[in-house]
Amino acid sequence: MPARRVDTSRLLAAVDAQRAATGNPPWSGPVTAGALGAACVAAVLAAVDAGGIPEREALRWAVVHLLDHLARRVPGRAVEVRVPPFAAIQCVPGPRHTRGTPPNVVETDPVTWILLATGRLPWASAVADGRVRASGPRADISGYLPLSD
Repeated sequence: MPARRVDTSRLLAAVDAQRAATGNPPWSGPVTAGALGAACVAAVLAAVDAGGIPEREALRWAVVHLLDHLARRVPGRAVEVRVPPFAAIQCVPGPRHTRGTPPNVVETDPVTWILLATGRLPWASAVADGRVRASGPRADISGYLPLSD
């Protein structure tokens, strides 16, 4: 799956807004999609750790960055991972789905996805407490988490 095209100026603005919201200086690192995506993830996690609510654009870019990472790490079309309202991807090798509701779906909210993808929340706990809804025989993606760069 090809990576999404990213407007780095919008991504940088999202990183800087989230960093400012948590009292941190503007981003001074590389202005590449990968570096800024990782910076968004770090900035959103800092907001969550501080008990704050992440900035919407930073949260969106962090979700997109981590979903794209999963799609590259585990290519395929057997499982659809949905993180409304921001993005969805297909991943995991296996039977391809082409129409209607896929048989293997994982759905969660943005903050839960970031916590899962970074290893801060165990898959089993998120499923048990209802923060992740996984249906279908291939929907358990715990073997691919956490994601690492």
